[in-house]
Amino acid sequence: MKGPFKSLSTAMLKGFFRDKTTLFFTFVFPLMFLVIFGLLFGEAGAEKIKLGAVGDGPVIAALEQSGAVEIERFDTVDAGVAKVRDGDLPGLVEARGDTVVLRFAASDQTLAGTVRGLVAGLTQELNVRASGQPPRFEFQAQQVEDASLKPIQYLTPGILSWGIAITAVFGASLTLVSWRRKQVLRRLRLAPVGPVTILNSRILVTIAVALAQAVLFVGVALLPVFGLQLSGTWWLAIPVFLSGILAFFSIGMLVGAFCKTEEAASGAANIVVLPMAFLSGTFFPIDLAPEWLQTVSKVFPLRHMNDGMMDFMVRGKSAEALLVPCAVLIGFTLVVGFIATRVFSWEDS
Repeated sequence: MKGPFKSLSTAMLKGFFRDKTTLFFTFVFPLMFLVIFGLLFGEAGAEKIKLGAVGDGPVIAALEQSGAVEIERFDTVDAGVAKVRDGDLPGLVEARGDTVVLRFAASDQTLAGTVRGLVAGLTQELNVRASGQPPRFEFQAQQVEDASLKPIQYLTPGILSWGIAITAVFGASLTLVSWRRKQVLRRLRLAPVGPVTILNSRILVTIAVALAQAVLFVGVALLPVFGLQLSGTWWLAIPVFLSGILAFFSIGMLVGAFCKTEEAASGAANIVVLPMAFLSGTFFPIDLAPEWLQTVSKVFPLRHMNDGMMDFMVRGKSAEALLVPCAVLIGFTLVVGFIATRVFSWEDS
């Protein structure tokens, strides 16, 4: 079977690389998101929070000296509030003697919480100093990750997983539909080539393309302009990576088994992959979503692939963390793959 397997794999690879549209959506399209988000958030955290201020006093002086705030002064409260209401500033601090009033915009709840915590914390600290009593409790805050980590560390695993999902689902489904319509499957069925050989050759091509994607993604992210830093256990992400490929390949086979045309397969694949990307933490942290949505996201294989890749590429977890993502992805592959075999047909009915 080495001859048929090699011939099929070579034919599939040649067909893949000859299709410029497929090459674009496999390599360039997902990579565009990595580059765009990497450049947009490359300096995240470097900018200061801009606050308006009316009056003067210890709290406003402490805000200026904190290094985290840029103060814009106003002559009147109304002028500053107008800026806050228009969305130009997240808040306005007014100092009236011993009273400090913070007026903030609740439209951005995350930034509003940051501003309230910052002003309240500084006010409380100054109150403790003014009392002349030493603080009873000592507070220390330490970042658990390497302080040199940049947003690209968190963007790369998610977008790479999404790119792999696109390749596996679209590649498997469109190839299956195309070969059925052109009666290639029928000819293969009559030839001395078993279904296992055909399946294995398609899996091999999918894995080869995914590996090329991974090398390209990581290579670009490692460039100084992005600054990706791989953790010491990054290589443990490989089993998660391979398990994810198989999971999405099984989805592609199921889509290809149901659909009769390439257009239908492309639409069905989009319906599956795109919502999954938004619900699995590819483009934004899923922890920010409602709790019920976080629970729902655990049904999707992309969520477990994202988490698994993040655990080893960024967080540096040990081999014990492989159990959950790999078990879920392999289990998903077996279930969906079994369903695909039940509805698969060699010819259009």
